[in-house]
Amino acid sequence: MNYQETIEYLFNSTPVFEKVGAKAYKPGLQTTETLDKHFGHPHRQFKSIHVAGTNGKGSCSHTLAAILQSEGYKVGLFTSPHLVDFRERIRVNGECISEQYIIDFVEKERRFFEPLHPSFFELTTALAFKYFAEQKVDIAIIEVGLGGRLDCTNIITPILSIITNISKDHTQFLGNTLADIAGEKAGIIKPGVPVIIGEDLPETRPVFLQKAQKENSPIIFAQDENQQEVQKAEHINGKMEYTTRTWGKLTGELCGDYQAKNMNTILNAVKYLTLVKNKGTSIKYGISHVTELTGLMGRWQKIQDKPLVICDTGHNVGGWQYLAPQIKAQACRQLRIVFGMVDDKDVTTVMKMLPKNAIYYWTQATTKRAIKVEKIAELGTSLGLNGNVYSSVNKAFKAAQADAAEDDFIFVGGSSYIVADFLS
Repeated sequence: MNYQETIEYLFNSTPVFEKVGAKAYKPGLQTTETLDKHFGHPHRQFKSIHVAGTNGKGSCSHTLAAILQSEGYKVGLFTSPHLVDFRERIRVNGECISEQYIIDFVEKERRFFEPLHPSFFELTTALAFKYFAEQKVDIAIIEVGLGGRLDCTNIITPILSIITNISKDHTQFLGNTLADIAGEKAGIIKPGVPVIIGEDLPETRPVFLQKAQKENSPIIFAQDENQQEVQKAEHINGKMEYTTRTWGKLTGELCGDYQAKNMNTILNAVKYLTLVKNKGTSIKYGISHVTELTGLMGRWQKIQDKPLVICDTGHNVGGWQYLAPQIKAQACRQLRIVFGMVDDKDVTTVMKMLPKNAIYYWTQATTKRAIKVEKIAELGTSLGLNGNVYSSVNKAFKAAQADAAEDDFIFVGGSSYIVADFLS
């Protein structure tokens, strides 16, 4: 098989959450442990940082990787989902895993793993750990796929655990209350391993404290140890400027308003990472060169000027609490929004946040989980949002482009899969 055939094999022969949702969810670690034993427990050959949370996992993981790379370490990065190419999920110092490695892995190992019927994510995790071990990375940032306690990445024993925040998402798997969801995320807290809690709520703090005490794990609540003198970062020349207590002014490359919360989580994490010796220098360079060092895409990403085009992967209520006000605050002649969502989100609550004065280009992504564009449009009309229906993200964006003047603002989002189709 060539690379494209290999990727199609992986997507078609294993249950893929991004494609079919709940049918692909496979809680528990038995298959992962079998794969891990077969490959010689590769995750034991490198240090790791484990990152869970409802929102912000990707930004925090990529930024920490950039900081550690700036310190001179060889850094593995395992994240999901990908936007354009499967290989984005597995990187070393920003370089994607090679096509040939994936081909060879499948051809050599399929006789072993096919009888196990692993999920797509279980197999991808095994591939990543094996690759990182063979690449002899110094440390790997490992992002949880879904939840934490039963996620297949949870076989690792990291040097640091991070839980970015908790909001209601994937409730059919993780529970209907914030405390229930926090309990699943807290499952990554390991005996004696420090844990950073990026944001906590009255319902979630006791859950984290109880688990940390049970595991004798030092726990740091980032909101209690705010590293920023000024809570709201300033937008200056297309960058985010942070005023910090320890490292003075820092300029961040990622420009979503939500990055201020992520930055406090990251700065607390680095403070407790003894691996980072030249903290000020590495933080300064890492946060200002995240996309260059790691290849991160889709976080308030500017595509062009005149008209200004931004895309963002925010896909749930927690993300849109930040995105909606930032979009509304744009100084422009006309807001134009290319929008679609998938079926396991609180679509109505998100769409109630959308600006009424925008023109909408309703669409759907090329995933079975996409909500039919007609349903999105119908809901939009009921909420007083005006727009037209387009059968693909490409057609929707082309229409927005054709309609736009140079001083308009075009936003593309609502789902990671909308952004994936757009960037593709």
